[in-house]
Amino acid sequence: MGTYKKHNLILILGALTALGPFSIDMYLPGFTAIAADLGTTVNKVSLSLSSYFIGISAGQLLYGPLLDRFGRKRPLYIGLAVYILASLGCALTNDIDVLIGLRFIQAVGSCAAAVASMTMVRDLFPVEDSPKIFSLLMLVVGLSPMLAPTIGSYVIAGLGWHVVFLILMCMGIAVLLASRFGLPHTRKPDPSISLSPKPILSNFALVLRNPQFYTYAFSGAIAFSGLFTYVAGSPLLFMDIFHVSEKTYGWIFAFMSVSFIGSSQLNSVLLKKYTSQQLVFISLSLQCLISLVFLLAAMNGWLNLYGTIAMLFLYLGCLGLSNPNTAGLSLAPFSENAGSASALLGALQLGLGALASVAVGIFVKETMVPMVVIMACSTALALIVLLFGRGKIKLPAAAESSTGFMH
Repeated sequence: MGTYKKHNLILILGALTALGPFSIDMYLPGFTAIAADLGTTVNKVSLSLSSYFIGISAGQLLYGPLLDRFGRKRPLYIGLAVYILASLGCALTNDIDVLIGLRFIQAVGSCAAAVASMTMVRDLFPVEDSPKIFSLLMLVVGLSPMLAPTIGSYVIAGLGWHVVFLILMCMGIAVLLASRFGLPHTRKPDPSISLSPKPILSNFALVLRNPQFYTYAFSGAIAFSGLFTYVAGSPLLFMDIFHVSEKTYGWIFAFMSVSFIGSSQLNSVLLKKYTSQQLVFISLSLQCLISLVFLLAAMNGWLNLYGTIAMLFLYLGCLGLSNPNTAGLSLAPFSENAGSASALLGALQLGLGALASVAVGIFVKETMVPMVVIMACSTALALIVLLFGRGKIKLPAAAESSTGFMH
């Protein structure tokens, strides 16, 4: 594969993956404006974020078998069409309950892009390159939390929050066109794959029984729920508790993403010296330590706005380091059912993220402590899952010596 073609593929796959984060991040500065416009509370508006997470989690399981059965492109096109129509609906509604429902549908559409992107990484690139490719995708994806809330804050201040969803609709159209003309058919339709519930569930069960998958998928997903906790809690934390403006919030969110992006790119450099397995253990250990210090400081009222930003910056850096490695290690054992494995991995990440975001909407009101408690508990649980699970992974002697896998 030529360098130019490889870069183009990564750019398009990154755009597919970035559609979801843009849909999450771009309207966050508008929570207060939406609440005022629709006559509701910021906590109720946050349920539109939770419904998005639930929709994208459920949709992952839907698209996995479809991508294996019908090839990668047809389900992708259908999902993007659903996303485009739901985005238009969000732009036109003036009812908070309708917005919450449409966000669920929008998410179901957008996750076709996310699952297809992860699956096509497995189709197009060698297994040993997967962590590096995921790091590159995270560089493209990482632009979304830098650009989306900043752009969103200015759009909302100047044109209103409805326009944000019109922009997302246009993005969906652009990604659909890029996929149609820029991505190859990486897998032919396989009529032998049944879409009846029993074989689908059996296939998911087969994936789940793989020790390498369940160890890294669950530890990575539990740790990654901390990101969703931060995303769901940040409008409440910065605009309601610290009383920053919409535009300031957008810039803070953009700055925080530098940590996530920077560490994900540092991962590519560190992989030259360390194995993915070692980097997962190191990053989760650091994340656990940082979250405990963060919790202690929050409970004792030691943190002002800048101290809170500093702690979150360090926390997100650990996530940026671990996530490409847990994703690559989770999918490495699979080829024929890569779509189902990718879907299950995404469903775990986003399902746990949805639970975390719902918890934030319920408990985070006048103090940051509940948010930090959720982040600390998820990190500690992720490390425990890793420590217990990695001893069950059986590698051939040659593979074990070459990877330096630590039992």
